[in-house]
Amino acid sequence: MYIKDFVDEFERYRALGEKAMSQLSDQDINHVPVADGNSIAMIVRHIGGNLVSRYTDFLTTDGEKPWRNRDGEFEEGSYARTAVDEAWTTGWTVLERELVRLTDEDLTRTVTIRTGHLTVHEALCRSLAHTAMHVGQIVLLAKVAAGNRWKTLSIAKGQSAQYNRDPNLEKRPVR
Repeated sequence: MYIKDFVDEFERYRALGEKAMSQLSDQDINHVPVADGNSIAMIVRHIGGNLVSRYTDFLTTDGEKPWRNRDGEFEEGSYARTAVDEAWTTGWTVLERELVRLTDEDLTRTVTIRTGHLTVHEALCRSLAHTAMHVGQIVLLAKVAAGNRWKTLSIAKGQSAQYNRDPNLEKRPVR
């Protein structure tokens, strides 16, 4: 168990989300595809709100802060790209700031989320899974919105052999 493993995985999902969103127009990020569904902007607002709440004073206060307005994160609206980017960046900045403060020994400490007690390791696993699920939603919605303009974020269909010869392909920026 190493903090670096969590840092690396969170970083990977942040990059995936950013690469997906970079392929979209402002209109695309606000599109709600189904009734009672979420736009990319709404999902980003939720990820940002969740990360800020969970990781502000991570080791010392409940991860569900009383000032968080979770329901407000899902309010439908037309959000400016700058506001969406700010929600995304703020959440990830708080997470990254806290992760670099943690040591491998901290993984066995206990934190509180919604009055429940978890080890830091359990809380990080839970948060990583939650964030990865929502980034997956962003990627899918972005791919649908981009249509034939979509640039794959990992191994393109029919390109497994090429990828196996150069497994760093997916780490290169989308062009």
